[in-house]
Amino acid sequence: MTVPTITLNDQTQIPQLGFGVFQVPPEETAATVSTALEVGYRHIDTAQMYQNEAGVGRAIADSGIARDELYVTSKLNNGFHRPDDARRAFDRTLTELGLDRVDLFLIHWPLPTLYGGDFVSTWRTLTEFVAEGRATSVGVSNFQPAHLDRIVEETGVVPAVNQIEVHPYFPNEEARAASIRHGVEVEAWSPIAQGDVLDDEVIGKIAAAHGRTASQVTLRWHVERGDIVFPKTTKRERMEENFAIFDFELSPEEVAQISALDRGPSGRRGPDPFDYVPE
Repeated sequence: MTVPTITLNDQTQIPQLGFGVFQVPPEETAATVSTALEVGYRHIDTAQMYQNEAGVGRAIADSGIARDELYVTSKLNNGFHRPDDARRAFDRTLTELGLDRVDLFLIHWPLPTLYGGDFVSTWRTLTEFVAEGRATSVGVSNFQPAHLDRIVEETGVVPAVNQIEVHPYFPNEEARAASIRHGVEVEAWSPIAQGDVLDDEVIGKIAAAHGRTASQVTLRWHVERGDIVFPKTTKRERMEENFAIFDFELSPEEVAQISALDRGPSGRRGPDPFDYVPE
C-alpha cells in the first residue's frame, strides 16, 4: 500500500503516515522499529526525550533500506534550549541515530515559563541545521498560536510542521488553525487519545459501517482532515492494522460526527503547553 505524501512549505515531502516510538523502551526499540519497517512504514518519529534514538538508528542500519526512502524525525529535549546546548544536543542526535542528517528536527516544547521566555533563540538555532545540510526541515512541537506568531514575526522563518496533541476528544482547533494560517502542516500526536476513543459509540458505529476497526476509522479521520499521523504500538498486528487506512474513505458527514466528539480542554491527554514545566 502506498502512503501519500504531503508537501511542506519548504517544498520537501513527508509521508502522511509514520510510526512513533514514544514510550517504547530503549531495549525494545530496534526490534520494534525493524518490525514497523517490515510492515512498510518509512517515516519514523523519535525524540531525545524518549531515550531511544540509538535503537531507531540500529533498526535503520540493519534494514538495508536506502536512506532516501526513509523519513526520520527527532526533537530537541527540554534541557537544551540555549543555542550552544541545542547545537551539542543535535550533534548527539545524529550520533545516536548513526546518520549525517535528519529529515525533520523539532523544538519539543516551547517552555514559555523557562529560559526567560526565550524560545526564539532556540528556533533560530534550529534553522542553522538546515543551512548546514544536517536537517532537511525544521519545525516545532506543542506550539500554541502565540508561540507560532512570535517566532514567525521575530525571525521571518516559518516552521515546516507543528506537532500537537490532536484526536477526536481534543481536536485542538485553535492551534490547528494558527498552524494552517502560517502554512505550517499539522502533525497529530496521541492520534487515538492513547486508546481512549476506541470504545467510543460514534466511532464504533462508523467502523462497523465500513467493516473497519475503531483505530482505522480514527486514523482515517485524521487523514481526511490533512493531519500527519504516526501511531505507536509494539504489536505487529496493530502496526498492520494502522497501516491499512488508505483503501477506504469517510464521508463528510462521518468526519463531522467524529469532530463533534470534541470535549474541549478536558479532552487533553497531555499537558497544556502554556503551563508545562518539565521535571
